[in-house]
Amino acid sequence: MSLDRRRSAGYMTNWAARLFATAIERRLKPHGLATAHLPVFFALADGAALAQKDLAAAAAVEQPTMAATLARMERDGLVRRTPDPADGRSSLFALSEAALRDLDAVRRATDEVNALALAGLDEAERGAFLAMMEKVVAALIADAPVKPARTPRRDASADRPAPAKRRG
Repeated sequence: MSLDRRRSAGYMTNWAARLFATAIERRLKPHGLATAHLPVFFALADGAALAQKDLAAAAAVEQPTMAATLARMERDGLVRRTPDPADGRSSLFALSEAALRDLDAVRRATDEVNALALAGLDEAERGAFLAMMEKVVAALIADAPVKPARTPRRDASADRPAPAKRRG
């Protein structure tokens, strides 16, 4: 029995994800950012303030992973922490002014890589590809033992990754 990686949706998706991450990382690094920051920027780019547990759920990572990411981002001046008025034991995180100023650079980086990756597809193929990816993601979420608390919003900014940047 032979395994053909080009006929494996999982292998090809993983490979593409690693290539996306590497290409975006190269564009973010000059701004002092990393791809690990992207889920936080996506969740907070619209000015939201969320608890760590909500950010972990939105990013589909464990809370300790999100705690470490937020600690690094807070150290680097990318997020600010405020007490949660609804729960005195919890904090809310929002993008800092410096991170908000860098949103355009993050959008440019992610837009460039998305454009590069989809350059070989015409408009109809791009739409079909994204629609199919949504179905794949939905099927895998349905199979997950623990469902993500939030799924990506369907709005104009959903078509482009909108992470932010670093120090400023």
